[in-house]
Amino acid sequence: DKHSGCFCRSPPLMIPGGRVFVVPCVQQIQRISLNTLTLNVKSDKVYTRHGVPVSVTGIAQMKIQGQNKQMLAAACQMFLGKSEPEIAQIALETLEGHQRAIIAHLTVEEIYKDRKKFSEEVFKVASSDLVNMGISVVSYTLKDVHDDQDYLHSLGKSRTAQVQKDARIGEAQNKRDSVMREAHAMQVKISAQYKNEIDMAKAQRDYELKKAAYDIEVNTKKAESEMAYQLQVAKTKQRIEEERMQVQVVERSQQITLQEQEITRKEKELEAKVMKPWILCCRLLLIISNHKR
Repeated sequence: DKHSGCFCRSPPLMIPGGRVFVVPCVQQIQRISLNTLTLNVKSDKVYTRHGVPVSVTGIAQMKIQGQNKQMLAAACQMFLGKSEPEIAQIALETLEGHQRAIIAHLTVEEIYKDRKKFSEEVFKVASSDLVNMGISVVSYTLKDVHDDQDYLHSLGKSRTAQVQKDARIGEAQNKRDSVMREAHAMQVKISAQYKNEIDMAKAQRDYELKKAAYDIEVNTKKAESEMAYQLQVAKTKQRIEEERMQVQVVERSQQITLQEQEITRKEKELEAKVMKPWILCCRLLLIISNHKR
């Protein structure tokens, strides 16, 4: 509670939620509630902008600000000495008036489809008005909207039909998107498969080209090695043949030498056997002949 009193002073002393010493017969004390009030704001059969009567119920919470001195002073001027129900009734009538004014300014569709916007409008207008009374609007929520001409029911059916239509359209779009995603995924898969096959074919081609080049190099080296081997064999054979010819020449030379030596030996042997005795005989005859003379 809030207490206010006077001790030979003006303005009166305001004490939010505390205690104060009061001099009897000199000072007086008055209280004002600082509790949060919950108000059920009803506006029955208010015509909207297009002339459709609707009934709206909102729930508002409000309280007198005891921490703000200016707002507390304004509240004291407005409500000092009034009970909590009286304060609630004044605030309720103010809120209901603003609620009616905003309903009249909007269409049923705007109220029905965008309740949040409607609640924000009432809260904004009511807050700016009640603040001058020292009252702070804590919250406002639109609780219910209805009419006696089934306009909202028809609107609901229309909205339901639109929602169902949107749902069917959304489902068709989802199916279309799903088919498109599947087609795209299949295209990506086929492209990846083709790319993989192309890469494999390219790798096989590169392998065969490299293998062919390797085989050519190997065969060339092998042929060169075979030719070098055959050449070496031929050179070796030629060298062996040359050495064999040289051996034959040496052997032939040795044979000739032996033959010459054999002829010389035979000549000497013949000379020893035939010529020397004959020569001696001739010499002896010559000596005898000379002696006879």
